[in-house]
Amino acid sequence: MSPRVKTTRSGKVRPMRYKSLQWPALLWLTLVWMALWRSFTIGNAVLGLLVAVAVCLVFPLPPLRMAIRPRPVALAWLVVRFMWDVLVSSVEVTRVVLRPQGLTNALVQVDLETPSDFVLTIVGEMTTLIPGSVVVEARRSTHTLFFHVIDVKDEADVARFRRSVLAQEQRVLRAFGRPKPTDNPKEVLL
Repeated sequence: MSPRVKTTRSGKVRPMRYKSLQWPALLWLTLVWMALWRSFTIGNAVLGLLVAVAVCLVFPLPPLRMAIRPRPVALAWLVVRFMWDVLVSSVEVTRVVLRPQGLTNALVQVDLETPSDFVLTIVGEMTTLIPGSVVVEARRSTHTLFFHVIDVKDEADVARFRRSVLAQEQRVLRAFGRPKPTDNPKEVLL
């Protein structure tokens, strides 16, 4: 993908910079600054905002183009199901660790169905937070996640894990909306 260019008044063609100051990034960086200093005063907020402006000017971020439409009921179900998965998996991991038999691990490849970086990130992080698996690689080009999974005895366990990750992807899609169709299948706005 070639960088976007703009023509200046003098006729020179230059790469177009990203919009440097974006209010969500400024707000987030200011809150991080205040949390790091553990001081929630007006003076510290102003200083944090100045530092955030400097960071955004020196390291401009690309604009975020996400058409997220949170659905409250589906989002609540995503959170409840995630907490249930964490609880059940914690018990299973405890059982596996405490048993005297050997432990069998596997590297499992899961190809996500949605070509969205947002969905790839959320699914990877939520699955990693559930005990028993961790993302070891994520490929944006193919929307593939590779997980290290414990207590995998056979192909049925691998298939079960893949189904659980794909079900997690569907819950994320229901909670945050489906990607909007575009003319370019590679460009997804979610």
